[in-house]
Amino acid sequence: MTDFNFKEKANLIWAIADLLRGNFKRSDYGKVILPMTVLHRLDCVLAPRKQKVLDYLSKNEEWTIDNG
Repeated sequence: MTDFNFKEKANLIWAIADLLRGNFKRSDYGKVILPMTVLHRLDCVLAPRKQKVLDYLSKNEEWTIDNG
């Protein structure tokens, strides 16, 4: 990764953080960003297997996806 890409990505993260900052108390900010970052990373890591898991899930009728 070049220095330019690193700075570009860091700026993107801070721009998103600035957007979120207005919606949360300053003391709660860290409690929101870290879990969201971890969830996004987990989603990226599992993305190649997502369709395979959904196909397996659809074959097992006793398992359901709760969409809230």
